[in-house]
Amino acid sequence: MKLAPGAVFLGADLSDQDFTDADLTEAVFEDCVLTEVQVSGAVLDGARFKGCRLIRCRFARTDLREARFEDCVLSEGQRGCEFAFGRLEEAKFLRCDLSFAKFDRVGFYGAVFETCNLRGAAFLKADFARAFGRSIVRWAGGFPGSRLELADLAELRLPGGDFSGCSFREADLRDADLEGADLKGCDLFQALTAGAKLGGADLRGAEVSGLDLSKLGSLEGLKVTFEQQYRLLTALGVDVRAD
Repeated sequence: MKLAPGAVFLGADLSDQDFTDADLTEAVFEDCVLTEVQVSGAVLDGARFKGCRLIRCRFARTDLREARFEDCVLSEGQRGCEFAFGRLEEAKFLRCDLSFAKFDRVGFYGAVFETCNLRGAAFLKADFARAFGRSIVRWAGGFPGSRLELADLAELRLPGGDFSGCSFREADLRDADLEGADLKGCDLFQALTAGAKLGGADLRGAEVSGLDLSKLGSLEGLKVTFEQQYRLLTALGVDVRAD
């Protein structure tokens, strides 16, 4: 079984393969199993994973730019895969189980997690930014429809990101920068939001019970509905009455 660019692996157990510094550009993995694999320095740029199980794997300094993970399981029990010092720019995760995954100092510009389970996942110094010249920095990425309960998103910077329909129940969003983000229909029940920047964000249709506006880092231009304003004012101790 040769690890090579463009290789196709169907229903294979690759747990005993040495992925160190392997070049697997645009390789295809379908219904494969990788258990406790240490992927270090490998190039998986444009690789495709579909229906795979990646259990207790660690990706260190791995190039996963434009990689696509579809219907994959990257978690077992309360332990997920680890990604450290790698590149996941423009990567896409679709309907994947990434519970308790750990992302440590990973480049994420343009990455999308769509309808994924990220319960308990940790994003440590995740970088969704890209510099376009000396003074122009832009952020891109999103988590539409994903579950982020108990996730560690403290200090995450993703202004303008797509978080529509996300569940942030009991997630840590302290000091996160989500200004201008799409938060429509999300669930912020018991989320930690002290210092979070939500200026210009769209929270229409979101569950905002308990959200303390006085502790936010920014809120100018925050979009809410008439119904939501009563809950937000009540949380501030304001006695809101119908007349």
